[in-house]
Amino acid sequence: MKRNQTILQALLLAIMLIAASAAYAQEDYRFDIGAGVGMTGYLGDANSANLYRHPGFDGEVFLRYIINPRLGLKTNFYAGTLSGNSADMANVFPDGKSYEFSTTFYELGELFEFNFFEFGMGETYRKLKRITPYITAGLSVTMWTVQKKVYAGFTIPLGLGVKFKASRRVNLGLEFLMKKVFSDRLDGVQLEDPYTIKSAFAKNTDWYSTLTLTISYEFSKRCAVCNYKD
Repeated sequence: MKRNQTILQALLLAIMLIAASAAYAQEDYRFDIGAGVGMTGYLGDANSANLYRHPGFDGEVFLRYIINPRLGLKTNFYAGTLSGNSADMANVFPDGKSYEFSTTFYELGELFEFNFFEFGMGETYRKLKRITPYITAGLSVTMWTVQKKVYAGFTIPLGLGVKFKASRRVNLGLEFLMKKVFSDRLDGVQLEDPYTIKSAFAKNTDWYSTLTLTISYEFSKRCAVCNYKD
């Protein structure tokens, strides 16, 4: 009788451990929602060298679809400020004048992310890492206002970052993006063609950057009743 009780207790313990392991394995999520704050920089006709000579700020909200521990798609919205002053440059414009500008921009984009390591927390056999560097690229639409005139254009963001899993569902991140603007009016129409060069892609020198610290929260379990990960 005592032996049977010992076997029963062992079986119950084994069942509890298996159930706990299964529950832990189920916590794999499809989406990651978050926000961040940081600083911006500008390169263009009013600042050709020092990206952060006139730093601005940015705020971000985003929704990431977690394809798997290596890949993600992030939809993001930025709002921030940019400014520059050509008087700080060594180059001199043909008319000898200097120009300055400031603007507030709004950006909506889609980014593809590639993690260098399998990002996550979980079973040892999955070889997940709580921290990973990553690279990212995508396409955005940016709108801005200079001297009460509204402009818009496509933007190509390219960058890198690092993610850290603070807990099973909470992530911290730091991301740097350089963004090529398909318009030469980011710094205003007066700097669209200061060297009187005919319109060409090569003369379009306007870029801006975002360096953003983020926090996010994962939700929507990928598999609530099984251990299979699609």
